[in-house]
Amino acid sequence: MSKKKVGFVTLVTITIAIIITLFYEFDLFGVSPSVMKGVRWLTAAVLVLNALVRKNLTTWIMTCLVLGVFVGLDFPDLAIAMHPLSQGFIKLVKTIVGPILFATLVFGIAGHSDLKSVGRMAWKSMLYFFCATTCAIFIGLAVINITKAGVGVDIEHMPHEELPTTSAVSVADQKVLDHIAKEVHGVYKFNAFIRDTFPENIVKSVYENKVLQIVIFGVLFGIGLAMVNEKKRKPLVDFTESLSEAMFKFTNLVMLFAPIGVGAAMAYTVGHLGVDILKNLFMLLMSLYIALIAFLLLVLFPVALYLKVPVKQFINAIKEPVSIAFATTSSDAALPKAMENMEKFGVPRKIVSFVIPTGYSFNLDGTSLYLSLASIFVAQAAGIELSIGQQLLIAFTLMITSKGVAAVPRASLIVLIATADQFGLPTFVIAAILGIDELMDMARTSVNVIGNCLATVVVAKWEGEFDESAAENPNFLEVEK
Repeated sequence: MSKKKVGFVTLVTITIAIIITLFYEFDLFGVSPSVMKGVRWLTAAVLVLNALVRKNLTTWIMTCLVLGVFVGLDFPDLAIAMHPLSQGFIKLVKTIVGPILFATLVFGIAGHSDLKSVGRMAWKSMLYFFCATTCAIFIGLAVINITKAGVGVDIEHMPHEELPTTSAVSVADQKVLDHIAKEVHGVYKFNAFIRDTFPENIVKSVYENKVLQIVIFGVLFGIGLAMVNEKKRKPLVDFTESLSEAMFKFTNLVMLFAPIGVGAAMAYTVGHLGVDILKNLFMLLMSLYIALIAFLLLVLFPVALYLKVPVKQFINAIKEPVSIAFATTSSDAALPKAMENMEKFGVPRKIVSFVIPTGYSFNLDGTSLYLSLASIFVAQAAGIELSIGQQLLIAFTLMITSKGVAAVPRASLIVLIATADQFGLPTFVIAAILGIDELMDMARTSVNVIGNCLATVVVAKWEGEFDESAAENPNFLEVEK
């Protein structure tokens, strides 16, 4: 059967399945659960046939994502038992992060010996990151103040989970903070953040997946290597070039496991939380998704149009890493593929290897938006009235304290808890939010990846180094680099 015929059958099947699902959800025409189960698995069979015909990795990832939802709905215990597969996929991807960052950064800097361009990339990236995250924070504040999702929430019937015990402040730092005036706590925390960006041991940084520390080491090593004479520099430059090429090929091999990892992650999410969780805290969940969509349409999309970025091609470049980020709720899992695809899209490797990793600490658009929105939701649910000035103070405190903790599990919740304590907001409401955090994490992580991918194009255009011909090639993802 041809791709066109299979595509038509798939479209018709999905449309009918959606209509029957709506009948079931709104209790129309007496659709029974057993009928719904049959509809789901008939749809699954058609989706698998479509994926087999198309033989495309992205199609397989999206198909397995949907299959994961079905497994989670109909076989929740089996779905939870599949969780180790998604964990294994993320662990495998994390083995790529350290070597690929180090190799691409060092080659990008030392291979061209243009130290001025590194400085230009740094300040341009930081300026863009600051503007993007500030817009995200304001949109988050605007949406939660319009929807007032926390007002009138029945806290007693919210799903309660155990709060993470990890603190955003280390034990040693907390001891220091206990012995100094509160007026200088912010200064100390900022200086502690600067301190923690410097690696004491690069092997330890790679082991702990400290992205920012790897970036700092890679930049300094690359600058140092660029200052060495040509004869002594060449062997290491050639080594890092070979290592980066090998790691991109390694990424392609690991991505063959992506459909299984993504499907298992989605199955676990639905099986563990249950689809009914969507009905709890519905307003907060919808407020977040509305705010994230508004950010994409009002900030990122106009930026892309202004810079004349081929939007359709850009979507093709990011859809695979974004789908991985959505299902696994891990930015790290999407990083290697995002770097590879943006390079094929026309962004020079030296810019990709600097902007995306740095953005993982400084350009978390989705997380910044979520933090501003969730903090005001907590206040609304607790019946605490906050002035605009107080809301802005909380939001910008969150923006600063969230930097550099991207690799920490449940990082955004940890930062939210620490900030809630600081401003006297009740943490028991955050415990309720934890019940749907997985669903919110999918969206905010996806927006983080989209924002960082677009940032590479912005900097490349700003530097005048964007390859327009590569971006306009309809088969650019198939081009070997």
